[in-house]
Amino acid sequence: MPAMTITDYIIEKLNTLPDTKQREVLNFVEALVVQGRLEQQGPLQQEWAGALKDFRDKYTSL
Repeated sequence: MPAMTITDYIIEKLNTLPDTKQREVLNFVEALVVQGRLEQQGPLQQEWAGALKDFRDKYTSL
């Protein structure tokens, strides 16, 4: 019999939990997925920063 994978081990442990705790695990996993997507996007791009400096004296934000 092959060694248990991490996925198999997680599922085995998950199956021992009541439904409410399984829901908590699901919420946590979904948060990790979102966090991973945000990390993959990298830092915020700001190539546009300063592009409107020529209009600074002509216009205000109010």
